[in-house]
Amino acid sequence: MAGPRRSRTADTAHGRNFLKAHHAARAVFHPVWIPEPLDPAVEQLKRVRIAAGSVAAAGVYTFVEGGFALKEMLENLLIASAVLLVVAPLTVGVMLWIWRRTGSLRPLRPALLRALGLLLTFVGSVVVTVLLLQNNGSLGGSLLIVPMGLLTLWMVWFVGAGALRITGNFFGTAAVHRCLPPLLAVVTSWLMALPDLLTGDLHGLGLGLGVVFILGAPVTVTAIALYEMGRLKRGHGIRLTAHPTAPGSRNPSATGRPYGR
Repeated sequence: MAGPRRSRTADTAHGRNFLKAHHAARAVFHPVWIPEPLDPAVEQLKRVRIAAGSVAAAGVYTFVEGGFALKEMLENLLIASAVLLVVAPLTVGVMLWIWRRTGSLRPLRPALLRALGLLLTFVGSVVVTVLLLQNNGSLGGSLLIVPMGLLTLWMVWFVGAGALRITGNFFGTAAVHRCLPPLLAVVTSWLMALPDLLTGDLHGLGLGLGVVFILGAPVTVTAIALYEMGRLKRGHGIRLTAHPTAPGSRNPSATGRPYGR
């Protein structure tokens, strides 16, 4: 006879050490209210894309820049956070305007507020980390230099691990509508790439490699997003333009339960 099923809360809390930045990042940026994915194949594709993108970015910031350009990488993350702070609410706002024609938006409010909270928490973490890096040198021989240095390293690791988490779940917006994460990923990735293309900032890679590097992220993100939304439509009847609480939908807002429950 099978034993009792463990709750997701118990599984995520077991053995977690919050002094380790990646454990804290998982607790903060992948809380238990975020629905589990329906399609493991899509999630695997996302992980492969994130890993490949991270390796490519690290290579550019290390070898092309002539040394690991941590400051530049974090400044770019700060810019990306500012873009998210504007683009994500605007994109969600457009979808809310579409959904309001076929249903009430009131049931979506709790999930929307939670997702907004994650977005603000991540942006705030990035800002704090950049400020710590910029001001550590001013401490000089102060007694605070060691604890502040340790805190800065912890925050860098926390933000990096958090970025991987929110790249996968996109601030838990699947709790509103399961098609929101792929939509937001597409919009954000293209808006991040277009300025580099328009200004000709190819990160010192030359025309060919520079264009491939810049377009690699939005093209692969778009391909995976279209594949994910196609699978949601064919396998579960979930359409981006359909209200999350539409009858027969397996959206979290329609069932009141996480993915797959």
